[in-house]
Amino acid sequence: MKAKGKRAGGADAGDSAPGEKLRRKDYDAELAQLHVELVKLQEWVKYKGLKICVVFEGRDGAGKGGTIKAITERVSPRVFRVIALPSPTEREKSQMYAQRYLPHLPAAGEVVIFDRSWYNRAGVERVMGFCTEDEAQQFLKMVPLFEQLMIKSGIILLKYWLEVTPEEQTRRLESRIDDGRKIWKLSPMDLESYSRWYDYSRARDEMFASTDTELSPWWVVRSDDKKRARLNIITHLLEQIPYKSAPREKVKLPARQKPGKYKEADHPFKFVKERF
Repeated sequence: MKAKGKRAGGADAGDSAPGEKLRRKDYDAELAQLHVELVKLQEWVKYKGLKICVVFEGRDGAGKGGTIKAITERVSPRVFRVIALPSPTEREKSQMYAQRYLPHLPAAGEVVIFDRSWYNRAGVERVMGFCTEDEAQQFLKMVPLFEQLMIKSGIILLKYWLEVTPEEQTRRLESRIDDGRKIWKLSPMDLESYSRWYDYSRARDEMFASTDTELSPWWVVRSDDKKRARLNIITHLLEQIPYKSAPREKVKLPARQKPGKYKEADHPFKFVKERF
């Protein structure tokens, strides 16, 4: 995929040279600063009652999950809600397609992050034959109107596509095969999807042609370097939402009460064995 051009601004990579993998210390330093800004955004969202919806799409192994974890690591899960829906039930399959997503859209004071979204219909469902070609075409025709309704209702909608190269995807998926922490990330569906690289490329291209609109654009992120991608995405996200520090009273811990007649309980507590 060819980039349409670079945008100015963004995180300083510290001592890491452009084109090199970002060093852990540089990444941690940049991420810590961005976490402060995300908390500031969170408080502004609550104060102003903003409604924000962030969609993450991309191939298996593109880095969506890690990016979402980086965004949500220091914020409240009651404000930043992550939605990763399982396969639809038989009942959901009989519903209007968008119906299962509607209850999860943000209310005032919420940031909702979709780890895959209604765009499943344009990607995995279409490529793997879980919907008909007519259903896919109808989706591509109607989704800009659906997103227009979202935006006119006051939702700030941001859509990110993480673009990984074939070589890096192969490296990441191979690393999951024998890693006990990652085996759940490698399903039979993932293997089948891996073999259909160009089917997914064609589906992605048509999805962009139909849904990359002026009102609701797709933002593409090169994600071979996961650390740089995460910093770039968070920086960009913060730039898209006007915010400032919300009013906040000065915090001071109150005096702790005196024990009075309280005595420590003589109870045989079952403590966890301290192995570390």
